[in-house]
Amino acid sequence: MSANPSFSSDELEIVEGSILGNHYKVEAFLGEGGFGIVAKCRDTKTNRAVAVKVNKSRPDVVQQAKLEIFILEQLRQLDPDAANIVKWDGFFQDGERVCLNFELLDQCLWDYIRDRNNQGLPISEVGPILRQLTNALSHLGSVGIVHADLKSRNIMVVNRHESPIKVKLIDFGLACPASAVMPGDRVGTVGYSAPEVMLGLPFNEASDMWSLGLVAVELGTGVPLYPGNEDYDVLKFIIETQGQPPDHVLDSGLEQIMILIKQMLALDANQRITPSEVLRHPFFDPKTKTPEFRKHTNTAVLLLLARAAL
Repeated sequence: MSANPSFSSDELEIVEGSILGNHYKVEAFLGEGGFGIVAKCRDTKTNRAVAVKVNKSRPDVVQQAKLEIFILEQLRQLDPDAANIVKWDGFFQDGERVCLNFELLDQCLWDYIRDRNNQGLPISEVGPILRQLTNALSHLGSVGIVHADLKSRNIMVVNRHESPIKVKLIDFGLACPASAVMPGDRVGTVGYSAPEVMLGLPFNEASDMWSLGLVAVELGTGVPLYPGNEDYDVLKFIIETQGQPPDHVLDSGLEQIMILIKQMLALDANQRITPSEVLRHPFFDPKTKTPEFRKHTNTAVLLLLARAAL
């Protein structure tokens, strides 16, 4: 729970005591992001404490909120307790802002781990938490949803004082139907995203399992496995720890640039490609088509893959 008494931006100006949607009184601020804020509110009609996600009124944020509502509507066919996902109680408007109403949970897993001095959790806790999160992914898969941003900050401990610990998956702001994933879609958080997502390749529910694997390491060690603020840095660590990506990943739309780079970096100067040969190289041939998903892949990432293939 934040000690900050207010939150303001170009789109939001909310303080403790503000009333949202006529009967939700703001008591504290739980978090913030590019979308807006999450506040602990008191429903003055029922006296129940809830978590309200207050989205900014910017058109792009409103559109993203509508997409999240679409996903949450799909998830209503699941029992949130049985599926280990946060319970959603609908939405309301506060002026031009879209507000999502959720059950109030205790503490995110990131903070739960930090409270243990980043030492990691005992296996007796790691096992049940992983089982519950796997159960959540299984239920999401049953309705064809990819969470796309699974990380310790998006996992909530229901009540840290209860044993055994119960956790729930939250934040479906980037979730999408597996059938609607578009190659090149950039989702997730650096350090938790699957390689196929960072590379701009098509992805599916398996990308969530990669993220869960990283959460498993974080649970056991107390620290994230792959540091870095950019995809390049994270992929570099992945290659160093797990080796070169499979050939079919490296070769997907990268053949010609990799061949060209290898020829430019020939150790034998006599074998090194010349400028005239470079200009005639198939990489520059307009008939050489780049797959659509590769058009969205960061050039630095492509060069990292080329380096791995050398």
